[in-house]
Amino acid sequence: MPVEGGSAGGGGGVRRAKQKRKSHSLSIRRTNSTEQERPGTLRDAVDAQDSKLPMSVRSNLLDLFGQIEREFENLYIENIELRREIDTLNDRLSADGQTVDGGDLTKGALKTKASHSTSQLSQKLKTTYKASTSKIVSSFKATTSRAVCQLVREYVGHRDGIWDVGVTRTAPVVLGTASADHSAMLWSIETGKCLLKYVGHAGSVNSIKFHPTEQMALTASGDQTAHIWRYMVQLPMAAPVPEVSAPCDEEVDFSDKDEVEGDPDGPSECPTLRLASATLRSHQGVVICADWLVGGKQAVTASWDRAANLYDVETSELVHSLTGHDQELTHCCTHPTQRLVVTSSRDTTFRLWDFRDPSIHSVNVFQGHTDTVTSAVFTMSDNVVSGSDDRTVKVWDLKNMRSPIATIRTDSAVNRISVSVGQRLIALPHDNRQVRLFDMAGVRLARLPRSNRQGHRRMVCCTAWSEDNPSCNLFTCGFDRQAIGWNINIPALLQEK
Repeated sequence: MPVEGGSAGGGGGVRRAKQKRKSHSLSIRRTNSTEQERPGTLRDAVDAQDSKLPMSVRSNLLDLFGQIEREFENLYIENIELRREIDTLNDRLSADGQTVDGGDLTKGALKTKASHSTSQLSQKLKTTYKASTSKIVSSFKATTSRAVCQLVREYVGHRDGIWDVGVTRTAPVVLGTASADHSAMLWSIETGKCLLKYVGHAGSVNSIKFHPTEQMALTASGDQTAHIWRYMVQLPMAAPVPEVSAPCDEEVDFSDKDEVEGDPDGPSECPTLRLASATLRSHQGVVICADWLVGGKQAVTASWDRAANLYDVETSELVHSLTGHDQELTHCCTHPTQRLVVTSSRDTTFRLWDFRDPSIHSVNVFQGHTDTVTSAVFTMSDNVVSGSDDRTVKVWDLKNMRSPIATIRTDSAVNRISVSVGQRLIALPHDNRQVRLFDMAGVRLARLPRSNRQGHRRMVCCTAWSEDNPSCNLFTCGFDRQAIGWNINIPALLQEK
């Protein structure tokens, strides 16, 4: 008798499942039959209203709402299917409960089995819902972004990858690049013409920084030295700006075999400078970065010998050796208005060195990353922004550095970042050739276009903002041997978000 009762229960479950499957298929047919009618009805309803939105914005909103509706319809259908599976499973469990050793299972045991099975289905439902809603959010971001990124000019002439890029702080405003081809170059921002080539280093030039008040450049090199050299340049007549613009999130992939077209021997008719005004020596390894302290009377260098050194610019003498990092240093940066230095290292930490009090030189160690800290930079306010190979960027408050106030998570290692002074935007260069823009709250604002005709073809090493040039306000460089000048226009509405 228990066996017969169990079979009857199982048969009833099968009949109920067939009926539900039939009603489910009918509901799908009804949904498909009206799917094409709804967008038109929605458009008519919106058109009937007195909307002040531009036609393009209204059209994008309607398309987005249609996508949202279709996503939730799919969720609804999947939910029905999951409920049907749960009912079938409960029927099977009930049948099994009456056939074990000819006796009934306790209600507790039956409830435990059902709970375990239904929890798996519930997890499946949550996963499906999360994936679907992620698509909706991504569609919304892509549709509502109105940031415009215009590629203004390409600066081509180096024979190897470009590690660093910077803009002068004094007139005339020019662009500087540091390359693995043992040279540093100065460029006219408006024409893309090389104005001066410095070839005094015997190794890769890893960074370039300009003096805050004088026409001097500071370069760090793989030859274990940093050089200070003076320059005098004359700007040529400006050339017309090419009309190349695109929404910031445009992306068309291409092969890595594509190379930048240009003279392999470097730019023609470019004056060459071979001698430095001063040479900063004392490191026992590659000097990976160098920067000026506020006022320009002292300079700091960071090296693979695990130390950062502070020099007197006038005498080239070593003032302090900043030791404590456990592995090679990757970057150093100075505060624009205070005697503060931040150094980053492969030991997953960055350190804040305080020279504001001449008698006390304090240091603080921060452990917020899980991989190499590739750069840490100051903002004009009391913030430090750090980037890492752990694919995160973190924003810190100098007044309370116990934990970051914002964390940006990306899909690729982050190289030398930069922060704009006016708009407080963070530009992130990535190993995967992308450049993304975020605000200080960690909200993504844009991604620079990357296609067959514009953008970098190899790893992007560094970014630099320019506050004084209206045509080009962001520069990027990479191992495709070129630097690129961009005009970034981000509406205030997006920044407020």
